[in-house]
Amino acid sequence: MRTCELYDLAHTLAADYLSEFTYPWEALRGIPNMIREVGKHLPPEYKEVSPSVWIHEDAVIAPTAYIGAPCIIGAKTEVRHCAFIRGSALIGDGCVVGNSVEIKNAIIFDHVQVPHFNYVGDSILGYRSHLGAGAVTSNVKADKSLVVIHSKDGDIRTEQKKVGAMVGDFVEVGCNSVLNPGSVIGRNTTVYPMSFIRGVIPADSIYKTGGIVTKKE
Repeated sequence: MRTCELYDLAHTLAADYLSEFTYPWEALRGIPNMIREVGKHLPPEYKEVSPSVWIHEDAVIAPTAYIGAPCIIGAKTEVRHCAFIRGSALIGDGCVVGNSVEIKNAIIFDHVQVPHFNYVGDSILGYRSHLGAGAVTSNVKADKSLVVIHSKDGDIRTEQKKVGAMVGDFVEVGCNSVLNPGSVIGRNTTVYPMSFIRGVIPADSIYKTGGIVTKKE
């Protein structure tokens, strides 16, 4: 669950910021300020296209996409038709943000794909992770109580109302899966389509239909 266990920080502009936190969800509250601070020191290839919105000159942005502040979008990232980036989003290099995808208060590492009808809120997606079509991160509990991380070693209280999913590097999430508030998925794990994730899924695992978790060989 620790930040250093889930993510290779060499693949994000948020590396220095994230390294300050033991657990990644602790970083969620400060994402807007972090983006504004990082934006002040970006190389000239990043253009400030509107106040506190920086886009790399090699990014491809559909004219129908909405990009709210603060936001950083990296090199060779593609933001497709009707994507809705509400703001407080740091999106790395070589990413795909697809048709009708919504993102808010999130750190998206390099080479992440959220290409089809995804919602990513109050979440961190690690290097080369991928959300299948329709997979979403749910960031608020139905009863609006504070989010708790459920692990085999006991519960961890986040003291936050909005916590989505902490998705490790190289994670594959199948189509139409729901990652419930406070979900943590370890590195190199594969989640079957239409899964209902809650709690902590170990690294190098396969999450199968019915919540069965097996170790990858």
